[in-house]
Amino acid sequence: MKKLTLALCYLFVMTIINAQELKSPNGNFELNFSLNKEGSPIYSLKYKGKSVINPSKLGLELTGNESAEFGAEIKKNKDPKTSLYDGFNISDVKNSSFDETWQPVWGETKDIRNHYNEMAVTLNQKSTDRNMVIRFRLFDDGLGFRYEFPEQDNLVYFVIKEELTQFAMTGDHTAYWIPGDYDTQEYDYHVSKLSEIRSINQQGRSSNLSQTGFSETGVQTSLQMKTADGIYINLHEAALINYGCMHLNLDDKNLIFQSWITPDANGTKGHLQTPSTTPWRTVIVSDDAREILASNITLNLNDPCKIDDTSWIKPMKYVGVWWEMITGKSDWSYTNDLKSVQLGVTDYSKVKPHGRHGATTENVKKYIDFAALNGFDGVLVEGWNTGWEDWFGHSKDFVFDFQTPYPDFDIEEIHRYAKSKGVKMIMHHETSASVRNYERYMDKAYQLMNKYDYPAVKSGYVGNIIPRDENHYSQWINNHYQFAIEKAAEYKIMVNAHEAVRPTGICRTYPNLIGNESARGTEYQAFGGSKPNHVCVLPFTRLIGGPMDYTPGIFEMDIEKINPNNHSHCNSTIANQLALYVTMSSPLQMAADLPENYNRFPDAFQFIKDVALDWDNSIYLEAEPAEYVTVARKAKGTDKWFVGNTAGYNAFTSKIGFDFLDSDKEYIATIYADAKNADYKTNPQAYTIRKVIVTNKSKLTQLSVPGGGYAISLVPVTDKSQTKGLKKL
Repeated sequence: MKKLTLALCYLFVMTIINAQELKSPNGNFELNFSLNKEGSPIYSLKYKGKSVINPSKLGLELTGNESAEFGAEIKKNKDPKTSLYDGFNISDVKNSSFDETWQPVWGETKDIRNHYNEMAVTLNQKSTDRNMVIRFRLFDDGLGFRYEFPEQDNLVYFVIKEELTQFAMTGDHTAYWIPGDYDTQEYDYHVSKLSEIRSINQQGRSSNLSQTGFSETGVQTSLQMKTADGIYINLHEAALINYGCMHLNLDDKNLIFQSWITPDANGTKGHLQTPSTTPWRTVIVSDDAREILASNITLNLNDPCKIDDTSWIKPMKYVGVWWEMITGKSDWSYTNDLKSVQLGVTDYSKVKPHGRHGATTENVKKYIDFAALNGFDGVLVEGWNTGWEDWFGHSKDFVFDFQTPYPDFDIEEIHRYAKSKGVKMIMHHETSASVRNYERYMDKAYQLMNKYDYPAVKSGYVGNIIPRDENHYSQWINNHYQFAIEKAAEYKIMVNAHEAVRPTGICRTYPNLIGNESARGTEYQAFGGSKPNHVCVLPFTRLIGGPMDYTPGIFEMDIEKINPNNHSHCNSTIANQLALYVTMSSPLQMAADLPENYNRFPDAFQFIKDVALDWDNSIYLEAEPAEYVTVARKAKGTDKWFVGNTAGYNAFTSKIGFDFLDSDKEYIATIYADAKNADYKTNPQAYTIRKVIVTNKSKLTQLSVPGGGYAISLVPVTDKSQTKGLKKL
């Protein structure tokens, strides 16, 4: 009996040691951690007493590492032990709390609170004497955790075969998802049950210039879900540094997601050396969809800004020679005479121009004039440099030099003219996915930008990656994207990367990463169109990681009116396009349409001219994934507010108050809304504009048609004469 009692006591003590609990500062979240009988780490998560992540395994599988000793005789050693997922004991647990408020260089709010409770669990694997730390941080809006590998004798260099992180769902949730893919994120979103992903997955793989799927149930992060009882769950990652991008692979029988890391050319998921860490895995949870959009977990899990002087990092509103190429009105290339281009050899003075080149000195000056007239900061020009005749589809290494302009693009004259108009030029660096080539010329390319006072670059990675067999989101290529950002910072250049890995909050650390594409943007409205609810999903998915260069502002929805051979239709109303400048917050915003289309609708265009780029405060007023988003934002350093609403497939009647306004002020509200007869398919250019007086007591009921929306500018009254003839709302 005495032995039994002692055994039971020992078992009780071991259970206590192995079971750890962590709560969020507000007590709404409870994390439980333990080891199972195999010594595998297990975690679970509750929100307001309800399970949102069922017990889920953690760990990594290694390849079985090889090492070599260099000397008179080269010795090769093989370590067959591949497990970092079982056989562990808990050797240490450290708990702590943290609370700070920091200010981003730009963003949705002036101040961001970073408040969490932390538990760092050190695990020792007795059979190998390897140590691994799993660090958990519980915020009031969710969970972040990562693996850490301290410096140690028995784990120095190692190769990851598979990361085995699980997210076990509690039911067959509704998911808002795109297919998992190592090379593209440019898909329309699907809305389905988790159990339906397998049957839909292949249908969702619209063709792209580079794409590599991996599973019938693979999906991309940020993944938004909604439970049957109204809890919203978002899975993503933060601080993706020196690691492959995480997808999620679903076991649809058991409804368990497993992390699925983008492999390198050898099929491995990561090459690390200690000390090192993985990116954070994030779980944002709320019973209010608005709180998902307002979460700052992704930013808070990144390191503070590493750029000492950020005075040169400035939000920009721009136009560009772009949409006319996207629609097919103009071309990036200069001539049809060349079957191939060789850098430094091909003589463009000996070829005949085809007459469709968009990036001519004369044409660019028109955009500079338009930008100057309307108060825009910059002009983007694509197709300015030689090499576009054979830029794609040939797996070409030496594809661009990012130095040599076409004969009809006078870079000196463009610089002089833009400077005289007070306009900055934005450089375009399309790499054709030849990463090695871009790094070959990167310093010279950035130096050229400095010479001609280009403050920002739009980089592109269209096509299959070179080095060949690498993927767009593998560890090696992600390291290239990071290298480009850090190198650009040395030259005080802001980066807007297209086709690069989706953002994970790194813009906190390097705020010169002023924008990314990394999702299906406006260009697809000229490639057959996007779903009308697309812009009501993106804030819950792509924008969780950082701002997007979505390139809104299309006023002419029938693309054949620009190019008779292009029969695409932009599935949106003009009012919806205006709203995007608020709902799709970004410090880099393009007015993407042609100047002549804006000149047709100057009253609607006024909102694009007025809307801010940087914010002191953002308040999400209404939200439901794929259905509607309504947000109010206060322009940085002013008393002006802007409101935007977008609707999906269904009409939405927005009902908002203005209690966020100062109580002692009146405001003139200019409301840009869908007309009653507006229709994103048949009558997208029907809108109304009205001005009213509002206070913080005012209420608004406003209809947005399917694919529609509304936008509001709110300007404080400074002179009573401004309100003459206006009604109070």
